[in-house]
Amino acid sequence: MISVLIVDDQTLIRSAVADLVTHADGLHVVGEAGDGRRAVELARRLRPDVVLMDIRMPGMDGIDATRAICDDPALADVHVLVLTTFEEDAVIVGALRAGASGFLGKGSEPDAIIAAVRAVHGGEALLSPAATRALIDRYVRPTAAGTVPRALEHLTEREVEILTLVGSGLSNAEIAERLVISPHTAKTHVNRIMTKLHAHDRAQLVIAAYENGLVRPQGA
Repeated sequence: MISVLIVDDQTLIRSAVADLVTHADGLHVVGEAGDGRRAVELARRLRPDVVLMDIRMPGMDGIDATRAICDDPALADVHVLVLTTFEEDAVIVGALRAGASGFLGKGSEPDAIIAAVRAVHGGEALLSPAATRALIDRYVRPTAAGTVPRALEHLTEREVEILTLVGSGLSNAEIAERLVISPHTAKTHVNRIMTKLHAHDRAQLVIAAYENGLVRPQGA
């Protein structure tokens, strides 16, 4: 059973999402919060599997709350899924950099929201890396390509290669095919890279690949 904490300052939206989650097979609501500070408190007390997080809220906003949750070692198994609008791309990237596993529009179909919760709980980035890259292309300024940056010096040559492929939008299966290794081996490498870079999930690896110059924005 996947436990879900719903965070939104609008009672109507919280109620609607709670009703949706409650009626989905294998999901249940463990709590609701109307602001970021309360969200962090409940996350620490209830340890939900997934937090559905709004961005704009009074007091502590969703980005700061996401960062507080994702930076807490005791909440390493808690995944944050941001519910927002797609017009605020820079804000969304800020949430991803704070540790969010992905983002979803509030106008999404109910089935898409439930599928997103399950995907995030399974350790996947909500959107494909290629979709996340569309935002990063505009808002993350990568370093110059070339030698391996100092931040990545503790990665092996193979891990740098795989991080580059993750940043290029390839799934584990596609990485395995490209490098002629098993999907399990590809997944193991990705997990090790996440550990070394203290990345919360795959979306964080895409950002790391861009910021360290392993992947260049289109046209750069």
